[in-house]
Amino acid sequence: MYAVIETGGKQYKVSKDESLKVEKLSVAGGEKIKLGVVMLVDDGKVLVGKDVDGAYVEAEVLEQNKEKKVIVYKYKAKKNERKRQGHRQPYTLIKVTDIVKA
Repeated sequence: MYAVIETGGKQYKVSKDESLKVEKLSVAGGEKIKLGVVMLVDDGKVLVGKDVDGAYVEAEVLEQNKEKKVIVYKYKAKKNERKRQGHRQPYTLIKVTDIVKA
């Protein structure tokens, strides 16, 4: 069984005991959260729309962290214009503990 969840404006395919990085959530490490289900597949049977009303995915927050630094470098040729900037995207690492059908 697997489910498609939506969080942070993105959709993720998840199954039980899977860990994944999602956009930063405002939850502390060690807490349990419930995420809404967009689609659910159970033994080849696909459930979408009203069929998944009330279904959710339980997950445990493992950690809050930042990705590796990405360097953004802009310049204009022959103009001596240069700009170097770094960015570290924050993320939340979660572990799916259960998929609950309605």
